[in-house]
Amino acid sequence: MHLTLGFSPCPNDTFIFDAMVNGKIATHGITFSYVMEDVETLNQWAKEGKLDITKLSYNTFLRVVHQYALLHSGSALGKGVGPLLIARQPLDMTQMHHYRIAIPGINTTANLLLTLAYPEATNKTELVFNEIEAAVLNGTYDAGLIIHENRFTYAQRGLTKLADLGDWWEHHTQAAIPLGGIVMRRSLPQQLCATVDAIIRDSIAYSWQHYPQLSPFITCHAQEMEEDVMRQHINLYVNEYTTDLGTTGTKAIETLFTKAAAAGIITTTANTNIFY
Repeated sequence: MHLTLGFSPCPNDTFIFDAMVNGKIATHGITFSYVMEDVETLNQWAKEGKLDITKLSYNTFLRVVHQYALLHSGSALGKGVGPLLIARQPLDMTQMHHYRIAIPGINTTANLLLTLAYPEATNKTELVFNEIEAAVLNGTYDAGLIIHENRFTYAQRGLTKLADLGDWWEHHTQAAIPLGGIVMRRSLPQQLCATVDAIIRDSIAYSWQHYPQLSPFITCHAQEMEEDVMRQHINLYVNEYTTDLGTTGTKAIETLFTKAAAAGIITTTANTNIFY
């Protein structure tokens, strides 16, 4: 069986998928051809149904849940891992409707959280996530919504935090923050989905067994990050929920569906099984 797979070049994703796509663990007769793209590209491809298995933002999963089923492993979810709204200097947060805001993609969970927290913040422009800091620094935008490794670099570049949208989410929902997940076509057999789920868990376990060593597969795709930043990235986004969402992770995702439906962002999906 041959399957197509998409994930980002960020260290948490390359850490997760390294062993399974590079022949380091058994894959039970399944082969994978993979592509690495920015998460917003993967989100758009998920809406088009392009890949068999893909990383996507949970904001996008809200919209493709009838086409793709969630795997229990591989997610980026937790506490203290949310997107940050940053600027060159403090801004009056009651004037959000005036500000030009750079976002990492309309389909990202970061943008969904911004919409839920500040519905009046509508003047948004999509940029590739790693271009946002510079665009705020040069004054093109008043504020920027940052994700991934930029959480660890914005202060070094002289930027200030306006809001932690992860903190906002946790305070208002008492749930973990569901950022991104791994999904698989619902048209594929359930047993195949379960096998891929187990392979991803084995791949994660392999990477942890060799950590803190970073494989060339991780370092060569890491956007010129220092190794310490790569490890910070992995430590933050690869956690117990990545191995298995469990009850807490599942509740967080269901809460996201409920909040999005209540805000009129999606139609209700109360009867939808999110898993395969």
